[in-house]
Amino acid sequence: MQRCGDEGARALLGALLAGPVTQELAGRAAAVLDLPEEGRYAVVALPAGAGGDWGTGPDRLLWHPGPERDFAVAALGDGEPAGLARRLNDMRVGRGGVGPAVGSLAELPTGRRLAEVALLTCPADGDTVVALEQCLPAALVVSQPELADRLVMSVLGPLLALPEAERDLLVGTLDAWLECGGSAGRAAVRLYCHRNTVLNRLRRLERLTARSLSWPRELVELTLALDALRLAPPRR
Repeated sequence: MQRCGDEGARALLGALLAGPVTQELAGRAAAVLDLPEEGRYAVVALPAGAGGDWGTGPDRLLWHPGPERDFAVAALGDGEPAGLARRLNDMRVGRGGVGPAVGSLAELPTGRRLAEVALLTCPADGDTVVALEQCLPAALVVSQPELADRLVMSVLGPLLALPEAERDLLVGTLDAWLECGGSAGRAAVRLYCHRNTVLNRLRRLERLTARSLSWPRELVELTLALDALRLAPPRR
C-alpha cells in the first residue's frame, strides 16, 4: 500500500482530529494510515509533550503532538475505552483523558472533543488517565465553567468564607467520606481521626451549607459542587 512519510501521515491524522471529515479525507487517511474507515476508535488527550512516539504503543496508538495537547487515536477492536485507560496508566503516561468509542474515522473530531473534556476532569497535579464514562458527572461540571462557579458559590459559599485551614478540613472530610462510600468509620481510618470526629465535621458542613447528606438530591448538589471546587482554577 502506498504511504506518505511521517509528516504527511501526521498531517492527515491532524486533519481527522480537527474535522470536519469529508468522505475524501476519510478515504485518503484510511489508505495512508492503514485503518478502516468504519471501525471502533477512541481518542486520547494528554497535556502537550506527554505523548508517545508516532506509531507505537498498545492498541496501535497513533500519536499526534500539538502545541496545547497531545492526541492519540487507538483502534479499539472489541476493547473498551476504560481498558485503554488502564493500559495507559500501566505505561505511566501521566494525566490524560480517553473519549468514548466512536464508529468511524469521520467521528474522530467528536472523540477528540470529548477526550479533552475527560482530560479536564483530571486535577492539574494528577497523574491518572481516565475514560469519559468513568467521570461523566465531573465532565458535566467542567463543560459548563460559568455554571460550575455558580454551583460552588451557591452550595459551598459559606465554607469558602471560613479560614483556609478550617475550610480544607471540612471539605477534605466530605471528600474522604464520599470516597469511602459514605462510611464514617472508613473515612476516620483514612483521616487518622475518630469516627465521631468525622460525624461532627459532617454535621457542621450540613449546617453551613443548609444541605443534608441523607437527602439524595442535596447529596448530589454537594458532590457536584465538590467536583467543581476541586477542578476550578485556584481562587484569589
